Amino acid sequence: MGGHGAIAVGLKHPDLFKSISAFAPICHPINSKWGQKALKKYLGIDTKTWEQYDSSLLLKTYNGPSRKILIDQGASDEFLSDGQLQPESLKSTGSVTVEVRTQPEYDHSYYFVATFIGDHFKFHAATLKPQNL
Repeated sequence: MGGHGAIAVGLKHPDLFKSISAFAPICHPINSKWGQKALKKYLGIDTKTWEQYDSSLLLKTYNGPSRKILIDQGASDEFLSDGQLQPESLKSTGSVTVEVRTQPEYDHSYYFVATFIGDHFKFHAATLKPQNL
């Protein structure tokens, strides 16, 4: 739930986080067995409470400053192929641009993260760089 948490916290607290990125996040946990199991364990059985922590739903109601979200997803990720991650549920809105990069032949491994982490550092650095430099 690391990538999902990064997106959810970033959208809920735009005053604290200027950039958001994730690797293979579960994007719509209310709509997946894995996500439902985690949400029930963490938050109880009230699905209305779950909505406050579902990235795809938070994105639809986001009304903060403009944001870009970078997501890298391995095309061979077993959690993608069984429908748990659902990156297609994160759609750009008026104030949030979502870029989902599907990486061929990568799965849900540390090697996948290690290969593309530099891109995420550059993404955050570009967002955080003062405009006059």
